[in-house]
Amino acid sequence: MNRRSLHLALGLTLVLVVTGAVLISYLWLPFAPDDTSGSRLAPPGGDHLLGTDKLGRDLLTQLLIGGRIALGTALGAVAVGGMLGVSAGLLAGFATRWLDDAAAVVLDILIAFPTLLLAMLIVAGTGASLGTAILAIGLAMAAIVARLTRVLVKQVLERDYITAARVAGITWPRIVLSHVLPNIAPVLLVNLALQAGLAVLAEASLSYLGLGTPPPNASWGRMLFEAQATVLTSPAAAIAPGLALVTLVIGINLTADGLRDLTDPTRRRTPGRSS
Repeated sequence: MNRRSLHLALGLTLVLVVTGAVLISYLWLPFAPDDTSGSRLAPPGGDHLLGTDKLGRDLLTQLLIGGRIALGTALGAVAVGGMLGVSAGLLAGFATRWLDDAAAVVLDILIAFPTLLLAMLIVAGTGASLGTAILAIGLAMAAIVARLTRVLVKQVLERDYITAARVAGITWPRIVLSHVLPNIAPVLLVNLALQAGLAVLAEASLSYLGLGTPPPNASWGRMLFEAQATVLTSPAAAIAPGLALVTLVIGINLTADGLRDLTDPTRRRTPGRSS
């Protein structure tokens, strides 16, 4: 198995493990999310496989619910950022020179703000909630996707087959659907996969700062915040969400890296070279 196949297989395995656990949580949970009947800061074992938190809630239950939020944020933010970013990038790519220059300046200004900082500003102004966090992260992501789409569209429009299509009388909407989008889709897919990992980290960071999903819903970021005061007496409360967060992000990044190797001809190994 060569490097790109190994990265893709390992990445997909990690993501599928987390996704499978989250899907199971919709059918079964060890305890109710608001069940505080357990002993406070109980160690792993017995009915509580990972122990309990400082309120007596089951940590495995909280971890599974946090996984729902992490995956939901990744999918939601990518959907928002992808739709807005690709649409804006397509418009900029087809715009006149001065409109394109203006769009480039606006995108550069937005990208100058770190994704987390821009998301924090949006959440702070609108109130903390899961929907707001997804929207904020998606809007911050859209500028990055838009700039990449703009560059890719301009590269495709310079190809000879686009000129031939125009000479043949094919309309611009059909050219976009038949030639532009299929040619830029692989690169955009890889970029959106990378952005999904950043979205998971951004949501965890927002929740750690108290700007993400509000209680009583669990979030890996808030679990880490709540566990820091008792990390010496109950290390599982910090290790479990931290390990889950690292597993998901590494899995997404390895998947994106594997997809990049598969879709980028310049990164593929020639048959005569060793794997």
